[in-house]
Amino acid sequence: MTDNKVNILLVEDDYLDIMNVERELKKINIEHPIHVARNGREALNMLRGEGAPKITPAPSVILLDINMPKMNGIEFLTELRREPEFSHIPVFIMTTSNEETDRMAAQRLNVSGYIVKPLSFDSFEKSHSSLDSFSLFLDLIKLK
Repeated sequence: MTDNKVNILLVEDDYLDIMNVERELKKINIEHPIHVARNGREALNMLRGEGAPKITPAPSVILLDINMPKMNGIEFLTELRREPEFSHIPVFIMTTSNEETDRMAAQRLNVSGYIVKPLSFDSFEKSHSSLDSFSLFLDLIKLK
């Protein structure tokens, strides 16, 4: 691992899910800064530095909930992909949703993976796609 600073952006409106993600990452010794936005609009403001401190350097990875107030995950992802400065950032959807329309919309917007909530390493045995997605997530932040 190099000395480059790795930032993680967690876009999640549920306080318990935020705590769960932080706890699970600490369990596996991921100590990178986690910046939390409560909806897509707040996340964009943090990325752009508009009305909120800008995340510097830009996040190496984004964990994104789909169902949120003000601006949902798909709307956020659509905006993110339009901005050259941020369009390359790997995004992992974290959701309880099994809606095929959500999954297809996210895939069209080039998500790196889908992680089913609640995030728990114990449940990965049951879901290979979540395990594969989370392994890729870990590889991305460890390569920085």
